[in-house]
Amino acid sequence: MMHVIGVDLGGTKTAAGVVAADGSVLFSEQIPTLNREGGNAILGATAALVAWLMRRAAGEGIAVGRVGVGSAGVIDAVSGTVVSATDSILGWAGTGLAAGLAERLGLPRDSVRAVNDVHAHALGEAWRGAAAGSSSSLMVAFGTGVGGSFVLDGSPVLGHRYVGGHVGHFASPYAYHEGKALPCVCGGSGHVEAIASGPAIHESFVRFGGSPDVPDTRAVFALALQGDAAAIKAIGAGAGAAGQALGGLVNILDPETVVVSGGLADAGDLWWKPMERAMRKELMGPLADIPVLRAALGNTAAIVGAAKLVLN
Repeated sequence: MMHVIGVDLGGTKTAAGVVAADGSVLFSEQIPTLNREGGNAILGATAALVAWLMRRAAGEGIAVGRVGVGSAGVIDAVSGTVVSATDSILGWAGTGLAAGLAERLGLPRDSVRAVNDVHAHALGEAWRGAAAGSSSSLMVAFGTGVGGSFVLDGSPVLGHRYVGGHVGHFASPYAYHEGKALPCVCGGSGHVEAIASGPAIHESFVRFGGSPDVPDTRAVFALALQGDAAAIKAIGAGAGAAGQALGGLVNILDPETVVVSGGLADAGDLWWKPMERAMRKELMGPLADIPVLRAALGNTAAIVGAAKLVLN
């Protein structure tokens, strides 16, 4: 059976695992991402992690010769280069990710492939997760940010410039306060992410009169369970915006299956129920019964999806 390594390279941590041809993760490990130290340092640390996994696999009689990477940033999937990235990883833009890893690992250049981490996450869910068996699936993750991917016939739709999937950055009527568009982290305003992400829910809570001393979105959810009006309103606004955006995307793409992921999807019915109500209210008639499922693979989804890139 063929084995490869899948890597999930994020802004705070990098996880990797040895993955079998059936999608099972045999073993995995993670390290902090050296997100303040530049591309070369990150490549060096990631290569060391992969090399350690290769040695462990070899010790168990498992040969590994290919590496798939799901990485933060806009990734040119042909060249394996980081086209652009946010300040969550300094000096990442312009990094030759695939070529750099291959060189450090002593592997042929074509044995390492890379895509954006959300595409890898969606590919994992489409292959072995909630959308397994579907000919097409739309996955949207609502967490620190809002991102998504449309997987069609086993491949994520990346876009001509590899920017496909930035579903947090189109207009939302919810993303306004007192007639003014809310600023978005992308530099625009009035976008889905500005109202529907986890940090945006915390910001809404404060705008709606909640105490600025409440530390984070998790605490906002705890207050909502206790009946706090500002917390309930903020979560309702974020969930409503998420659902309306998701419904609009479904109307456009008509996927067989919808998968919702991220920290907010895991927060329970307080967020899920208003999100799904808003989504189904938005849907066109023929789409009324589309399955909307919670992601199933958890933290291994992007590892499994990245591995699938080099298992084909």
